[in-house]
This record gives sequence, structure tokens and C-alpha cells, in this order.
Amino acid sequence: MSHLQKVSSENPRPAIWVYSLLAMAALQLTGCAVGPKYHQPPVQAPPAYKEVGDWKPAQPNDQNLGGSWWKVFQDPQLDSLEEQVNVSNQNLKAAEAQFRQARAALRYNRADYYPTVSAAPSATRTRVSANRPPPNSIFNGISENDFVLPFDVSYQADVWGRIRKNVESFREQAQASAADLATVNLSMHADLAIDYFEARSLDAEEELLKSTVTDYEQALELNENRFQGGIASEVEVEQARTQLQTTRAQAIDVGVARAQFEHAVAILIGKPPAEFSLPALPLTTPPPHVPVSVPSELLERRPDIAASERRVASANAQIGVAQSAYYPSINLSATGGFESSAITTLINGPSGLWSIGLSAAQTIFDGGRRRALTDQARAAYDVQVATYRQNVLAGFQQVEDNLAAVRILENEAQVQDEAVVAAQKSLDLSVTRYKGGVTSYLEVITAQSAALADEVTAVNILGRRMANTVLLIQALGGGWDRSSLPERPECCGKLAANSK
Repeated sequence: MSHLQKVSSENPRPAIWVYSLLAMAALQLTGCAVGPKYHQPPVQAPPAYKEVGDWKPAQPNDQNLGGSWWKVFQDPQLDSLEEQVNVSNQNLKAAEAQFRQARAALRYNRADYYPTVSAAPSATRTRVSANRPPPNSIFNGISENDFVLPFDVSYQADVWGRIRKNVESFREQAQASAADLATVNLSMHADLAIDYFEARSLDAEEELLKSTVTDYEQALELNENRFQGGIASEVEVEQARTQLQTTRAQAIDVGVARAQFEHAVAILIGKPPAEFSLPALPLTTPPPHVPVSVPSELLERRPDIAASERRVASANAQIGVAQSAYYPSINLSATGGFESSAITTLINGPSGLWSIGLSAAQTIFDGGRRRALTDQARAAYDVQVATYRQNVLAGFQQVEDNLAAVRILENEAQVQDEAVVAAQKSLDLSVTRYKGGVTSYLEVITAQSAALADEVTAVNILGRRMANTVLLIQALGGGWDRSSLPERPECCGKLAANSK
């Protein structure tokens, strides 16, 4: 092999190359990594939430809702469904696969820390032409064997920290992917809870309408008896019948939305809608209290904000990668092995061969390409910083929105309950007046419509309170904590999507 240098095993000069390798290794270990040092971008966090009002502040022992945050609703049926999300939800499986993909990309780039070793054994038998020039050469007409067992080693010394910065960037990307997984996990569980409570709210509305239908059936019967007795007119009978049939239609119409929420729950737990049924369970209990801490803690509690911050750190590392192009790349290469014309002597000492080399490459002129790459990396960093700060602001907004919704709806529910009581009293008075012949049945119908509308509104407000409580928990991070992120995702065990 012409590219291999054969040297006697007695030659002491290989020791010089060994020392050179050791010197390069020491240089790499003591080399400095170029690029800016990372500092988390500062964000302005208010001292307290504006919409918190007289909301009870979180105590140190209840600030973290825990990974299974839905247990605060104390609903066994909801608990059972939420556990199935962890096992069968396909969006969650996709996010977990994306995290594994990011881990693999990190391990791939981390391999640059180590040399590449390759082997290319070959065995050839060659016959030289007898008429090959020059004439009468001693090699003409000769057949020979050539057995080669070479090993090639190549290594790029990370003197300027390019590899370190690149690995750092991919490690932070993997951490961001882990936070993305936690975000999807939180979102899927929250979507399930919202759909579940919407279905239960519709169960309560359907139960109310069916109960009202029973009352209206009795009212129709009363009017028919009064008509047959000559006390009431046929108009009043038809008015009662219209009221009854309209309410029956409303009760049937509830089934449309209820079926859709049931189907949505089935998809979230990874089942075809045809194989899943959600038992009716009317919603009656108010939502639980959710502890709210200071806004600055939101940066540690929300996985989407953590993912944005990790991408800022990754972009910062890429600036160092771009700046390392201004410095020479230093490469070590070595080849060794055995070559012989006979397989029996291939591994013998005299068949050994080796070569070793050191090279450095430096770009002298590139027309501004390296400067453009560095500017591009800095701009990408600025994009991630702005995205991170925007996500923080959006997080504050979501907490404020749902704090306001939960607080205002609680006050509205109290007022609405009073409206229900007043409407029922008005209906009772109207029925008494009608039976006494003081007024027409139109007054009763008006009172019935008002009472039913108030009761339906009260049921809907309770459903909205439950949904907004879930959204508030989601906006607060759902019990997740930044400490759940893997410090070394390239090597350390299974990731827990939920908080500890």
C-alpha cells in the first residue's frame, strides 16, 4: 500500500509521536471554548397577580399540586380516565418519541469527543502481464498475493471548544424537548379534564330539562282538565303543549354536544369512540380552591417557558460554534496494521506498518462567510430571547385571565343562585294566581321560561367554573417543576413527564 509507511520495529522515533498525541490531548483539555458565556435572559415579573384579589395565597406546603393534579377534584371517574392518558394517548407518545430523537441527536454529536477508528481489510491476488514494459522485467508474468489488515484512526482536537459548544447546544435542545413532552402531557390531561367536566355539565343540564319536562307534562294535564271542565280555553292547552314540546326538544338537543365530548374523551385516552362510553354523572359540586404563588415562580413551574429558555441557551452555544470557525482546526490521523504476501505471516512483527500525522487547517479568506454565520447565530439567539420573553408574558396573561374568570364566575354563581330562587318564587305565585282565576296562563308560561332559563344558566356557570379551574391549573404549570428536566439527557435513565 503506497499510502502506508513501513518502519522497522526497532526504530525509536514512534515514541516522539506518542508524546505528540499526549501533548495534543493536554492542549485540548486546557483549551478555551470561544463564544459568549450563557446567562438566562432577565424578565420582569410583577410582585403579585393583578386579578388575585382576596384569593388565598399558596402556603409553602401546597404550592406544588403534584404530578397528578387532577386529584384535587376528588373524582374517581376522572382519576381513572386521566391515568389512561399516560398509557394510551397518541400525542403523548409522539412527544416522547421526539424527545428520544433529540437524545439520539445529542449522543451522535457527543461522539465527536472521541476518535474514529476504522478498518478496511483486503486480500488480492495479482498477475502482472508478461509483456508489460519494460521488457524482460523480473516482475513480468509474476503472480502475487497481497493481504492487508489496516486500521485508521482520525481525531479532531477540540482546542477551541467547537465540539463542546455543539454538544452543549444539542444537550439544551434535548432538555427543551423534555420540557415539550411535559407541556404536551399537561395539555392532554387538561383537555381531558375540561371535556369530562363539560360532559358532566351537560348531564346536569339534561337532568334539569327532563325534570322540567315532567313538570310541564303535569301542567299540560292540568290545563286539559280545566279545558274539559270549561274553566280554561283551548289556547291555554296549546300554550302548555308548546312549552312542553319545546323543552323536550331542548333536552334532546343536549345529546349532540354531550356525544361529542364523550368522543373527545375517548380519543384522549387512545380508544375509538365506538369502544368507549362515559356514564352520565350530573355535575353538582363546585370546583376546589387552587393555590396561587407569586408570579416569579411561574418561570420554574411552566414547562413551555422552560423549553423556551433552554432554546435560548442552545442558540447561545451556537454562537460559540460559529465563532470557532475563525480558528484553525487541528486533526490527528494514524494508520497501522499488517501487510504480507502470505496469510500465514500476516500477523508477524515484520509485517507491521504504521504512519501518523498532524495537520492544521485555517481559512484565510472566505468572502465574509464566517462573519455572516456568526451574525446569523446572534440573530437566531435574539429570536429565541424574544420568544422566551413573549412566552413569559403569555404565561402571566393566562394566569391572570383564569384567575379573573374563576373569581368572577364564583361571584356570578352566587348572584345566579339568588336569581333561581326568585324565579321559582315568581313561578309559584303565577301558578297560584292562575289556579285562582286571577290571571291567564300566559303569565305562567312567562314565569316558567324565566325559571328554566335561570336554572340552565346556573348549571352552565358551574360547568364554566370547573373548566376555568382546570385552565388555571394548566396556566400555573399543573404541578410541574423545572427540577424534572434531565441534567444529562444523553445518558441518564427514563424521563418522568410529570413532576416528582
